[in-house]
This record gives sequence, C-alpha cells and structure tokens, in this order.
Amino acid sequence: MQPGDELIFLPLGGSGEIGMNVNLYGCRGKWIMCDLGMTFADPTLPGVELVLPDLQFIEDRRDDLLGVILTHGHEDHIGAIPYLAADLGVPLYATPFTAGLIRRKLEEEGLQNEVKLHVVPMGGTVELGPFKAQYVALAHSIPEGNALVIDTPHGRLFHTGDWKLDAKPILGDPASAEELAAIGANGGKGTLALVGDSTNVFNPEPSGSESQVFDGLMKLVKSRRTGRVVVTTFASNATRLHTLGEVAKATGRRLVVAGRSLDRIIAVARSTGYLKDFPEPLSLEAASDARPETLLIVVTGTQGEPQAALARIAEGTHPYIKLQKGDLVVYSSKQIPGNELAIGRVQNALAARGIEIVGDRQAHVHVSGHPGRPELEAMYGWIKPRISVPVHGERRHMEEHARLARGWGVPEAVVPMNGSMIRLAPGRPEVIGHEHHGRLVLDGDVILPAEGATLNARRKMAWSGLMLVTIVVGAKGRLAADPRVIAKGVPVEEDEEAFLAEAADAAGAAFGKFGLSDRRRLEDEVKIAVRRVARQWTGKKPPTEVQIINV
Repeated sequence: MQPGDELIFLPLGGSGEIGMNVNLYGCRGKWIMCDLGMTFADPTLPGVELVLPDLQFIEDRRDDLLGVILTHGHEDHIGAIPYLAADLGVPLYATPFTAGLIRRKLEEEGLQNEVKLHVVPMGGTVELGPFKAQYVALAHSIPEGNALVIDTPHGRLFHTGDWKLDAKPILGDPASAEELAAIGANGGKGTLALVGDSTNVFNPEPSGSESQVFDGLMKLVKSRRTGRVVVTTFASNATRLHTLGEVAKATGRRLVVAGRSLDRIIAVARSTGYLKDFPEPLSLEAASDARPETLLIVVTGTQGEPQAALARIAEGTHPYIKLQKGDLVVYSSKQIPGNELAIGRVQNALAARGIEIVGDRQAHVHVSGHPGRPELEAMYGWIKPRISVPVHGERRHMEEHARLARGWGVPEAVVPMNGSMIRLAPGRPEVIGHEHHGRLVLDGDVILPAEGATLNARRKMAWSGLMLVTIVVGAKGRLAADPRVIAKGVPVEEDEEAFLAEAADAAGAAFGKFGLSDRRRLEDEVKIAVRRVARQWTGKKPPTEVQIINV
C-alpha cells in the first residue's frame, strides 16, 4: 500500500499493548516513523529477554520511508534501534539527551557509522517530504519528553508521546497551557487529530508533581536515624535521580549508585546539561566500609530483574552492598503488570533478612509519568482536535480514552490496534485495512519470529519435556541393539528407569512392525509409540525426536 493524496496512520507497535511503540504516518507516497521501541519478554517466550516489532510492512517500502523521529529516550520508544534501524537505512532524529542514549546503544553494537543520527535542539523542527514535525517539550519521567506537532497537507497532528502535567517541573521547561492552546488553534485552522497516551486513563487523579516526591522521600529518609536507606527507581528517571541527590544533600547522607544503567543515564544527563548539581557518588568500595547511617544508596531492580543490583543485594551476593536488620529499602517506582512474581521474590528475600520495605502505598515516594483523566481532559481542552486516536495502551485503556475524548466534545474517535491502517483525511476517519504486524525476539544474538518454529519448539519442551530415540540398524535391516530412549524434563522421577525401558520396548515393537521399507513412516510410528507410553505414564505428550543409524 502506498499512500495517495491522503493522510494515513498505521501503528506497528504500542496499540493494544503498553510498550514497543512504533507509529507510521503516510502521505503522498511517503512515510515517517515515530519511535522504534521494544518490550520485555514474558514467560510465554522462554529464554528470551527482549521483544522487537516486526517491521516487514515498512521494510518492504523502505525506499518511501523518509526517517525515524524519536520522541524521548525510554526503552519502549528507542530500545529496538540497535537491532532494526540499520536495516531501515534512514536517518534518525532526536533531541540531545535522547540522542546521547541512542548514540551509546549504537556504539555498543558497533553501528555508529552505519546509522545516521541527527541531533535536533529542543523545540527544533524536522522537515521530511510532506511532513514538518516540531518538537514540543512536555513533562515526563525522563529528560526531554516531547510531543510532536506534525503539519501535513491534510492538517495538523498532535502526537503526544509519553507525557504528564507538572506544575513544578524539576528538569526541563515543558510547554505552558497558553503555548499548547496556540498549537491547537493553529492560527485559526485548528488541529486535525490528537494521537495520544492512554496509559493512565483509568486514574481519576492527576499524576502529581516530582516536587511532591521530594517531600515524601525527604520525610522518610530524615526519619531514619540508623541504618542504610536503599532506594530503587527506574534508571531512566533522571528527574528522580536529581530528587534523590537533593535528599542526600539535605539529610547529610553520601549518595551511592549501584547499577550500570544508572551510571549510563547519569553520564548522558551530565553530558547534555542535566544533573549539574548532582552530588559526586561515593564509590561502591568506599561504601562497603562506611557507617550505615551515612549512606543513601540508589540501585537498579525495581521490577525484580534477577541480574539487577537490588536482586543481588537481596540474595546477599552483591560484592559491596550488604544489608542487615534495621536497613530500609524504598521502592520509588510503580509495579508494572506482569512483574508481580519477580518483585515478590526480591521483597521476600529482603524481608527474610529483617529489612523494612516501603513502597508508594506506604509513603508518597513515586508519581507517574503518564496523564490521569484530569490531565487528558485539560489537553483536549487546549488542543481541541477534530479526531482522537488513542494509542500507548491495552485495548481497555484505548477504548476508555476514546470515550473520554467523545465526552469532552471531540467529534470523532477511532481506536487502532497494531496493523490498523487508518485514513485520517480527507473525509471522516476510518480503518481502511489491516497490514502485517507482529513480534520478533532477540534470542541470544539472533532475531527470530516470536511465533516461529524455534520458539514454538522451545515452548513445547518447556511445558512437556523432550524425548530422544536412537535406533541402530544392522546390515540386514535388523536391529543391531535395543532402541535407546533419553527423556529430559519428563515427570517420571524415580520411575525413570522403568519408563525408559517401556518406551524402548514400544520403539522396538514399532520397528518390528514397519521396518525400514518407509523410513519416514517408521520415524512417525516410533514417535507415536513412544509418546503414547509417555502419555500413559505422565499425561503429557513430549516432543519426540527419532534418529535412525545404519551400521
């Protein structure tokens, strides 16, 4: 599909899910991409950590893709760049802090000379074919969160990216209500569509200000006269890092930082003009010998990641940070759905050591980076779009966002899912087709389809185990030895010897019945016979592989 004299919106990720944001806009034969994110694997993808969007649709049309414009530096918006951007062969555009994060990613993969990265100043403009996109600063939980005002021959788009309202922002200078209203008015021409964040649409309250988090953390840390205070937060939240630096200075504690992703964010933030007053962290080696009551330790691991600093601290395996009864761990973060078990394991390990745990339910130690209902209503009041296009949410979030928009007087609302081809103009907005989309996985160093043969086989093995059958055939087409059966992960435990013997007898019987006259049928019949035994013993039908060796 090549867009004609029309304006098309096509999400390939981030619509119907939270994470992996990829959005395409098409007009007059050309496309631009907004964001190129990833998400993390769940238990249905054993052995996999990262999930990437399937970009086949736009890869098949890469000659018509003009560029990728990045709204901000969170992984669900830039995380797929090291794995997919080089194949697209188009330039990337990002503001300084986001560009700093991207540059490090490219350098780590040795791609710094293969992917062209343009640094755009805050408030700057990118002109690509029929599209003119201007960055508009909005508050978020990372420096340089931006919306994009995209002017096209068919009208103005307001692509919000991730955002919130913060009356007292700590870092950055987000657009004012007056500036946003002027953007929406567009010199009397108005705004065609708002394509916007749906994450917190069910939250009846505003997201809150980072300045309130300072007060909550200050009160909590100041009340601790003894013991270490450990705070875990999202590494990318440089605003929270600034807050913690100020708390450390105000309470007389030395700041300690544990986690490579924290080190990376701090370095990029400082290099781009942020965290100028951030206290110089005490080294981990020095912290291990310091008096506990003198330390405020910031660590990675809010979501229970097993290799993160907090998980190793909880297990007692961190080489420098050793907690003990009387210490405090503060979760200055939210729990992302799907991570409950992992977070629970870490917290149980901490509790077993007598360590106190405080989260956002016990104290005001976190605010969201996404808008609640009052903020969404305010934005619609300023922008006044003719069309609402909810994105960045599960289906329930986006449908509720559409209801909110209609209730606020927006004439049209259309809810996309990944792959929905939506014509925004001319005429009324409508879904005009469904294009290929999907998920890829980074499995080791290889990118594979999430629903391909490799992952499907691995799921089956994870659920049911694996059986291997070896049949050795002599010169006269007879068995040279009894079949050998190996079972891995099949639930027979102490009965394994008897189980394997019966499975081997079944394999031998199948050979005796069918012989080598039809090798493929013999393999199939041996599989059937062995799996039948497994099912009788365990109720499972494990994947079974048959090897026939002629000697």
